[in-house]
Amino acid sequence: MMQCHFCAGEMKQGKATYTLDRADYHLLIHDVPAWICAQCKEDYFEENVVEVMQEMIKKLDVLVNKVRQAAVA
Repeated sequence: MMQCHFCAGEMKQGKATYTLDRADYHLLIHDVPAWICAQCKEDYFEENVVEVMQEMIKKLDVLVNKVRQAAVA
């Protein structure tokens, strides 16, 4: 059984919302596979999920910068 790092509650597989607040934008991704604590509701994303999200964020950062530059030109 996997235990929560915060409250030692039991972790169960489910879906969570990933949120990211940047200076230039805010990102919400719903229904991301995660481990969720049955007790405190803290969520944890597995390494492979985090890697995909990080790759997406890097690409999004580039695109957001292009949009900002295009608006100035």
